[in-house]
Amino acid sequence: MKITSYFFNILITSLIISMTLHSIYTGFGPEAKKLRDPFQEHED
Repeated sequence: MKITSYFFNILITSLIISMTLHSIYTGFGPEAKKLRDPFQEHED
């Protein structure tokens, strides 16, 4: 039972870390120049 709980703990932790790193890379990485800002498009 302990081995299964350790496995799921490591799995969930690695998923959270990888999603966070992917979001940071997408938001601030080299491809961020292509992203559009909808709030700047609708400024008055």
